[in-house]
Amino acid sequence: MTQIGHEAGIILKSPRELAQMREASWVAAVVLEEVAQKVRPGVTTAELDDVAVNEVRKRGAVASFKGYRGFPASICTSVNEEVVHGIPGNRVLKEGDIISLDFGAQLNGFHGDAAMTMGVGRIGSEAQKIIDAARGALEAGIAAARIGARLGDVSAAIQSHAEARGFSVVREYVGHGIGRQLHEDPQVPNFGIAGEGPVLQKGMTMALEPMLNAGVWRTRVAEDKWTVITVDGKLSAHFEHTIAIDDNGPEILTKLQGFPEGVI
Repeated sequence: MTQIGHEAGIILKSPRELAQMREASWVAAVVLEEVAQKVRPGVTTAELDDVAVNEVRKRGAVASFKGYRGFPASICTSVNEEVVHGIPGNRVLKEGDIISLDFGAQLNGFHGDAAMTMGVGRIGSEAQKIIDAARGALEAGIAAARIGARLGDVSAAIQSHAEARGFSVVREYVGHGIGRQLHEDPQVPNFGIAGEGPVLQKGMTMALEPMLNAGVWRTRVAEDKWTVITVDGKLSAHFEHTIAIDDNGPEILTKLQGFPEGVI
């Protein structure tokens, strides 16, 4: 049975619901992996969306993002200075680009959500540094997500990891609770103060998603009214996992052993 957590609005998942979330999250991770394997110079972002459409359909699920608040595609493809919510289209990927792929799957009434940033062919050292830092920030946030900790502990861990490596964390967009809805309480900022915020409880499920910028943290929205871009045109990187808070620590629901290099 679903329970409402001590903090108003936070929904704790039952063992049965967690099992269903594992299935949805597995689909999200597998589809993301399949898309990532197709990333190479000369590929268009629309072709990557086609891969996502076909792969999610094979698994009897639907793309969480398609039609969500009017979003026109199944996957978000954000290139270089694009932070999140990039719309797939006729953009051709070039050697040295970096691309953030964000995909959600809905299966049996539950959602799973995952994202990664990877290089297109050979990339420069600075691009690799921000990718590594964003992946590490996600790892730091997950490690802090334990029963009895505060949500601020997770946020502070992400922020500390990013800023210690010279990168800023985006503040206008945050992680989120997830379950029957793609976005549930609580919001999970990538910045914060340790010891503050709701207490983490068994059965909480969240999508942690650090977004790191090479320059300032401020962003703007492009003319398409979806794509978020760094205001200074510098690179951005984004990683995300759906996790569950459990007695034995955080369980990563979207983790796959077969992820290509650059994905945790």
